[in-house]
Amino acid sequence: MSDIQTVEWRVTPGLSDYAAALGEMEARVAAVQDGAGRELVWLLEHPPLYTGGTSADAAELIDPRFPVHATGRGGRYTYHGPGQRVGYLVLDLGKRGRDVRCFVHALEGWVIDALAGIGIDAFRAEGRIGIWTRDPVRGEAKIGAIGVRVKRWVTMHGFSVNLSPDLAHFGGIVPCGIAEYDVTSAAALGARADFASFDAALRAAFPAFLDRLSPCPVKTGA
Repeated sequence: MSDIQTVEWRVTPGLSDYAAALGEMEARVAAVQDGAGRELVWLLEHPPLYTGGTSADAAELIDPRFPVHATGRGGRYTYHGPGQRVGYLVLDLGKRGRDVRCFVHALEGWVIDALAGIGIDAFRAEGRIGIWTRDPVRGEAKIGAIGVRVKRWVTMHGFSVNLSPDLAHFGGIVPCGIAEYDVTSAAALGARADFASFDAALRAAFPAFLDRLSPCPVKTGA
């Protein structure tokens, strides 16, 4: 059984300043590393902005129409904005298997399970990062992004899922460096696109996510 009771679950309404949220997340990471703070799942929403991960290519920042933040997470450029659910995870992998690849795989599975909970068939795509689905207009399209960092076995950053953002805002970047495919959202698919429904689906799938972390059910050495 998972130790879900040890993890704080926080939902912040309204738009959260990115820099302030990052600072708070880093402070919680330090507290968990020192044994002075609880692990955290933090669900929030940001004003329009772009973030660049450690692999960001300046050529993929096409039109910096919104503030651009450099960040220590993995990955390239992505967009955050109203109508998108962002999840920051501060989890102690030191007691959950110490396997970063397993953590990312389990995180992808958690988001896929939560999307199924609001009626969206999502999946991983070989050779492409993120969470994918089939849009009747756009074809195969990205609905969620994953970007994490691990410091002394404590995780930070996490995922973002497009519920009802303005998809035109992704036009200022090459999302996650993948130009060949479009982005979509729950609203564009005609699915439930409210935060309450998706948050409930995340909460329902969370124990299974924790249980997948140790022992890891997937081969991570290949």
